[in-house]
Amino acid sequence: MIDNSATDETAKQRIFKIGSTRIVADESLRDLDNEAARTLLKRSYPEVANATIREREEGDKIIVEFLPQPGHKG
Repeated sequence: MIDNSATDETAKQRIFKIGSTRIVADESLRDLDNEAARTLLKRSYPEVANATIREREEGDKIIVEFLPQPGHKG
């Protein structure tokens, strides 16, 4: 018997949103969880290092947003 629940989840396209930048998950990001993706993305987008991650579904897409945390002046 084939477990379709895993297939349905992997069939959804995952999009990472950093500010106004949208990154469609390719082969390098496809099998990573959100924390592992953060580690990879923070090399090019340092603002994701301390950002809050919010994930939501929009139709057949999964949107993973990196929301910046307000800094302290000091």
